Amino acid sequence: MKLDRYDINRCAIFVFYDKDGIVDKYITELLKGMKKEVNRLIVVCNGEVCDEGLSSFNEVADEVLVRPNEGYDITAYKYGLNHVSLEKLSDYDEVILFNSTLFGPIYPFSEMFSAMNKEDVDFWGMTTFHEVPFDPFGTIEYGYIPTHIQSFFMVFRQSLCKTDDFKSYWNNLPKITNYNEAIGYFETVFTKKFSDMGYKWKAYADSTELIGYTYDPLRDYPRYMIEKKRCPVMKKRSFFHDYGEALSRSGGEAIREVFDFLEQNTDYDTDMIWETLLRLENQADLKKRMHSNFIVPSKVHIDSYRPSSLKCALVIHIYYEELAEFCAKYAKEMPENCDIYVTVPSEAKLEVAKKAFLGLSDRNVEFRIVGNIGRDVAPFLVGCKDLIYKYDLICKVHDKKVYQVVPMSIGASWGYKCFENTLKNRTFIENVISTFENDDKLGMLAPPVPNHAPYYPTTGKGEWGENFKVTKELAEELGIHVNMDESKEPVAPLGSMFWVRTKALKAMFDHDWQYDEFPKEPIDTDATVLHALERLYPFCVQHEGYYSGWLMVDTYARIELTNWKFINDKLIRALFKKTGVCNFRELIERTRNL
Repeated sequence: MKLDRYDINRCAIFVFYDKDGIVDKYITELLKGMKKEVNRLIVVCNGEVCDEGLSSFNEVADEVLVRPNEGYDITAYKYGLNHVSLEKLSDYDEVILFNSTLFGPIYPFSEMFSAMNKEDVDFWGMTTFHEVPFDPFGTIEYGYIPTHIQSFFMVFRQSLCKTDDFKSYWNNLPKITNYNEAIGYFETVFTKKFSDMGYKWKAYADSTELIGYTYDPLRDYPRYMIEKKRCPVMKKRSFFHDYGEALSRSGGEAIREVFDFLEQNTDYDTDMIWETLLRLENQADLKKRMHSNFIVPSKVHIDSYRPSSLKCALVIHIYYEELAEFCAKYAKEMPENCDIYVTVPSEAKLEVAKKAFLGLSDRNVEFRIVGNIGRDVAPFLVGCKDLIYKYDLICKVHDKKVYQVVPMSIGASWGYKCFENTLKNRTFIENVISTFENDDKLGMLAPPVPNHAPYYPTTGKGEWGENFKVTKELAEELGIHVNMDESKEPVAPLGSMFWVRTKALKAMFDHDWQYDEFPKEPIDTDATVLHALERLYPFCVQHEGYYSGWLMVDTYARIELTNWKFINDKLIRALFKKTGVCNFRELIERTRNL
């Protein structure tokens, strides 16, 4: 049946789940967009919802139902349908099922509904999942995944709702106890089951031309689906799902592509995306999917460069007298309108530092004696705690000399990597500041982790080493509550050098650190508060609603690419001797028990 008229009576059932019971802004905007197109909006909450969330729902929905978080979305859909009554569903021209796994509307839903009103169908959806010739879930009655409408958005017309076939399906739906059953008993089979019975269906964002390219067009070609097919939503999961999955089908470009499109070519507020992702997801997943790697030029200004209004400062700690001039050389690259703070442990070292910084006598340079405790961390968190309220942006660096690794050239190279990728030269620094100015969700940028000589295993330990437990405990103490996972690396400044938006460290500075909270020398090589803080910085940034990324100057990025290509080649050659030639995902499986 077609619905090519103006007086269409629609009922929408929206299923919501959030592990914290929080209703983010993207949810209310999604519902406001849908409410414009429906006569009755019912929200079904799987699990508890906070009071503020219930208030948000009550402002837009006609009814809000709260049920135990059991049986996944499909059971909640059934709960909503039964609440209306299967017998009374045919009072509506269309009954809509959709859920909270979507960002949207990117375009007004009216555009989609107007187009689908002209279609002679019994049920329809937003997008299609194409046929897969096998059953990866072990629960699909056909033994393969049929082409089907994706269940995050389905619409049933009166011509279907009034039938005994439809009512019988819902009445006899088996109990859902796990994810594989939710997929196998409903999403993958509904379309084929009713199509085989003679009911007509269609997807609004038709993707027939992508058959052979992908099974899931909205997952693998989101920009194409949104830009060319006018799909009005983006899947939330795409921003944090396992990156290995993306690499098994592509080069990993899809999510960065679509996010840039949303920012530059639509009116959708992408801050809503960041709000919920930063609250719920792990930063390692977000960094991979969003490619939060900033390669900043050192010879020309970036296109978006403009003189910054941000108030900036450099905080530099000097302990090794012989490195004072090395540090001063980089400090001189700071723009004239940026203040410089030099911390030293003693009067004797102060004189050396002042001599090294004589070339900056025309600049606002302040020296602070902070004592010899807490390495470079305590001087920043205690000795410079007042700066957090004076500046918008701080660059924190320190002299770096490594005695425990020989030859000492190894540690010197790490120090070089850190300084080059934070303070290369004036143009680079101005570009970094401009990058923060142009992205108000960017909270921290730091050089990549070291990957040479004995530092290489750092990446194999997920950058945690033996420090996850102490970091997690410190996060709890400071009231920092974000997704921390020992199996996923922090986007951390392991050299303790970084650029940071001061607002992004609020929770850390709210602690009002004191020197006696830091260990005295000699310091253990792992699991101290110093090691915890080094890894906690980006989680504090995330807690405050910002994201972190890697920062590289263009002249060092070429070195980094060479290093990782060389390392990868050597590893692959060694592994292939044991496993045989295979793709990345197969290699992971074959080496799992080596």
